[in-house]
Amino acid sequence: MQPLIIDVTDEERMEITYIGKKLKRKYQDYENPEFISTLHLNAFKLLPERIARILSSFGTDFTAQQYGAIVLRGLIEIGQEELGPTPPSWQETDYNKIVEYGFISSLLHGAVPSKPVEYFAQRKGGGLMHAIIPDEKMMHTQTGSGSRTDLFVHTEDAFLYNAADFLSFLFLRNEERVPSMLYSIRSHGKPNDVMKELFRPIYKCPKDANYDQDDATGEETCTAVLYGNEDAPFMRFDAAEQIYNVNADQTPEALENLKRFWEEAKGLIYNEFIPEAGDLIFVNNHLCAHGRNAFLAGFREEYGQLVKCERRLMLRMMSKTSLINIRSVTHPENPYLIMEEHYGKVYHSALANM
Repeated sequence: MQPLIIDVTDEERMEITYIGKKLKRKYQDYENPEFISTLHLNAFKLLPERIARILSSFGTDFTAQQYGAIVLRGLIEIGQEELGPTPPSWQETDYNKIVEYGFISSLLHGAVPSKPVEYFAQRKGGGLMHAIIPDEKMMHTQTGSGSRTDLFVHTEDAFLYNAADFLSFLFLRNEERVPSMLYSIRSHGKPNDVMKELFRPIYKCPKDANYDQDDATGEETCTAVLYGNEDAPFMRFDAAEQIYNVNADQTPEALENLKRFWEEAKGLIYNEFIPEAGDLIFVNNHLCAHGRNAFLAGFREEYGQLVKCERRLMLRMMSKTSLINIRSVTHPENPYLIMEEHYGKVYHSALANM
């Protein structure tokens, strides 16, 4: 199986690009409460009907035939000169230059329909949209800031009960021509004996490499990797943290089950799609894991030679279909800010200081 690839028409692209600029003039910021409160209305009112219909159907399709990812190829025109050089890391991002892209990403989530959310676990609540940029200081890490090693496929925040339902990845630059990795649990077909072992709640998942080592070690909470309908399950999986992180402290049985599953899964990873500027990948985080190939940031190959180029720049947004179901772990005054730290544990000390 592979993701559905939708070629956005020239007319749709012009319309969507204009919408982003129009919303920027009206609301200034995609986190504007007035905009977010009317997000679903705006999504179905402003987006091209074909795009809105595709996403609306995608949001409730959990069948065995649903891969769990859609590629919207050529979604938007990216003004490369206005964007300027890619900053050294996400911390130096000038979000004023990418505001209109935040509006567009938000509308797509609104059409599912779902609401954009932010996670305190992600950059300590770093907004509804994150710039993903290769950082030389983190080049060998299993994070979005890494580059020199393959980023193993994973469902986002597999160490949380209330991880995102949907993710979007809007590519502003990919001059290094880095393939994206996608892996759908549906690619296995009906669960086999190896997969059936993953329905047992015996697996641990530490917090990821964005955390200090003392903070990233495994905790005692165990969950299932597969859950939901036994014939067409959802998954919560992170190969790097559950299999290769020695601090996960899996039982021998759990680790063996994970390794057997991983041997099958590796052969089903789709990495034939190389995103270009303006492409967007939309993912159901319960069905499809994501990752990317290793690359040399700031260089592309031409005729066997490495040539300097602008470094990769991608924008990520996450969303939940219900703010009610997550209220026990969200900020008391901000229902869009999820304060879960690890499998139900909440950042109480951070709440006290906010």
